[in-house]
This record gives sequence, C-alpha cells and structure tokens, in this order.
Amino acid sequence: MSLDVVRTCQDLIRIDTSNYGDDPGPGEREAAEYVADVLRDLGLEPVIRESQPGRANVTARWRGTDANRDGMVLHGHLDVVPAFADDWSVDPFGAEIKDGMLYGRGAVDMKNMDAMILASVARMIESGQRPERDVVIAFFADEEHGGRRGAGWMVDHHPEDFAGCTEAVSEVGGFSAYVNGKRAYLLQTAEKGIQWLRLIAHGKQGHGSLVHTDNAVAHLAGALQRIAAHGWDIDVTPTVETLLRGVADLEGIEYEPTAEGIGRLIAGLGAVGPMIDASIRNTANPTMMQAGYKTNVVPDTAVGYVDSRFLPGQQEQVLRQIEELAGTHVKVEPYITERSLEAPFDVPLVERMVASLVAEDPGATVLPYNMMGGTDNKHLAQLGIAGYGFAPLLLPPDLDFPSLFHGIDERIPVDSLHFGTTVLTRFLSQC
Repeated sequence: MSLDVVRTCQDLIRIDTSNYGDDPGPGEREAAEYVADVLRDLGLEPVIRESQPGRANVTARWRGTDANRDGMVLHGHLDVVPAFADDWSVDPFGAEIKDGMLYGRGAVDMKNMDAMILASVARMIESGQRPERDVVIAFFADEEHGGRRGAGWMVDHHPEDFAGCTEAVSEVGGFSAYVNGKRAYLLQTAEKGIQWLRLIAHGKQGHGSLVHTDNAVAHLAGALQRIAAHGWDIDVTPTVETLLRGVADLEGIEYEPTAEGIGRLIAGLGAVGPMIDASIRNTANPTMMQAGYKTNVVPDTAVGYVDSRFLPGQQEQVLRQIEELAGTHVKVEPYITERSLEAPFDVPLVERMVASLVAEDPGATVLPYNMMGGTDNKHLAQLGIAGYGFAPLLLPPDLDFPSLFHGIDERIPVDSLHFGTTVLTRFLSQC
C-alpha cells in the first residue's frame, strides 16, 4: 500500500520542529528520524548528521538508471517558525482537517512538500520504478534561521553527500495563480538575496526624568523609521520580465515596462501580487528591537534588527543605503547574509517540470518568478548546483496562499497534496 501523503503530512506537523533561532528547537531530531525511517523502509540507506545536538539533517542517495548523468538534489527542510496556540483557531501542531483543509504549522512551509517527496518516492519504488539520474533526497534543519546548522553546515562539512549533482529542486514554486480567469503555475527560478542586519545605537545612560539629547532608544527608533519609510526603486530582472510578459499575454495586452504598466500586471495576479511586487525591488523591514531594563532609566545601548532582501548583484548598494538611512549614531552590522540566485528557465529540467504540470492540468500556463524570500538552494549553490522551486500545488482561486506562509491558521487543501504528489511522481520518473 502506497504511503499516504495526507497522513504523512499530519505526522510531520505533529512533530513540533519550531526553530527559535540560535537556541535549539524541540523536534528536528525526531522529525529527521521519522523521515529516515520512511526512507529505510523503502529500501534506501539514509544517513542522519547532526551539526549540533538535536539539529539533525538526513540524506539518502537514490540510484538512477543512467550512471552517466549528473545527479539531482530533491530537498526539504524539517523546521518551522514558531506558532502560538492562543493566536490560532486550532492546535497549530494538531494537524486537524476541517472543510477539506489540513491545518498546522508547516502545512505550507514546508511539511507539505516534505510529505509529497516521501509519498512520490514511495509510489515509484513500490511500483518498481527508478529515476533516470541519481537523486539525493535531503531533509535539512535550520532553514528558517539561515541554514547555518542545516544545509549550510552540510555543504561545508559533508559536500560528498551531493557529489555529482548539478541541479536541485525544493519549495515555493509550481503553485497555481489566476490571471484573467486563466490558471498559471509560477515556477521559482530565482531568489532574492538575504541580508539580515543588526543595528546598534549608542547614547548616554541616565535618569528618565532628565533632558536627554543623546538617547540610544531615540537614535534606534529614528533609524528604523527611516528604513521602513524608504522607497526602493523598481528594477525588473530578466526572470521577472519573462513572468510579466507572460501575464500580459494572458491579459491580452501589450507589455509596458513602466511603473504603471508593471503595477497593472501585478494587480492582475490577485493574491499572488504582493509576492511579485516584492520581487521587483529591494526591500528592508525592521522586525525586532531590544533596549532598556526599566522605565525610568535611559539605556546607553539599543539594538534593532532589519530583514533586507536584495536583487541579484545589489547587496552592497542595499547595505550602503541602509547605513545612510541609519545615521551617524547607529552602527549597522551583518547578521545573516545569503546570496541571490537566478537560474535559467529554458533548460531540460524545467521542460520536464512544465510537462508534468500540463499533463495533470492541460492548457495551463507555466511561468518563472523570482522568490522574495530564500531557500536552502542558496547553500547548495556553493557547490555549483542550480536550484529551482517546484512544490506543485493546484490551489482554489479564493485561497490567499502567500499570506499562509508563517501565518496564523496556516493550512493547505488536502486535494492539493494529492495533486502535488501525482505531478511530482511524474516529474521524478523523467527528471
């Protein structure tokens, strides 16, 4: 009997793998052992490697029929961002199904894909099929905090696990969107770079009742406000231009490379629009602040954090702009930095992704897009591996899919898991 993708996804969601950053999470090792057991039952030989106690990664090489072909990495991450039960309408780790939707932290990011990987591999192995090329199946820890204890650590310490691989497939691509009443699938061929920054403001400590012109909290607050208010220029990369030209075709209009024309095309993408809007410019958002210990004491130091994302080739200019906005009283220092990526759309691997989608949804259009966030493909790129996002999902038109990433009541349609497993199985049989 084939592995049930829904039950597998439920099992994974019920393992709390919350990633609290530098502190170890509660369940990455347990989740790693779960997926390793599944792979072992399928006849593969998974290896669990820990970067630190509990921060566990799994790899298994599935031998293909053609030893002369380069290999491919098929990977997911097992950690999730934290969820607070009081905010949710259901237990975030209960994996409850309501009205055809599977609820839980990780249902979208990315235990859905983890389950589809396992179910697709199981479906092929149980039917006696093998992929044409070697496929390294990998499940990483720590993706939600930059991957330094997950994919990054594996690349640095165990690159041999990925020997011979030239391409990789993972999350946040292959999902459906709707343009002018027509269905299109957005395949992720590019990622913005990640530049998380720590801002440190210094001032004079003293009593809260005195006049203070050198206030660290005020310096930091001003810096963060200026950064948040800054308007970044539109810059359309080749990947995004291909997407927008495709959207224009679906709209039946000419592509106009103006701010107004681009804005109109993005608006036509509906709920997916904000994701694309973030891909046409650099961004920087303040996310955290730490300062002080008592209401009547002005502290001498205040610390803030900014999540900035940069377009290909623009890391330095983004950093310089943020330093200028921060001002002379605030030091800006890198916290976590990961490269931007842009892979070609016109390659055989993408052709097989497209064919797999169209086989299940005839007449649909497949377009590339530049992801506003980041994946573990950034780490694999250090080994010369070109990364793509292909977690195929047929979604209902009224579902605000982008808002579910890291959101309250994160959920995925059960039917989407079945669709994705079928598409992914077809793709793996000819990848």
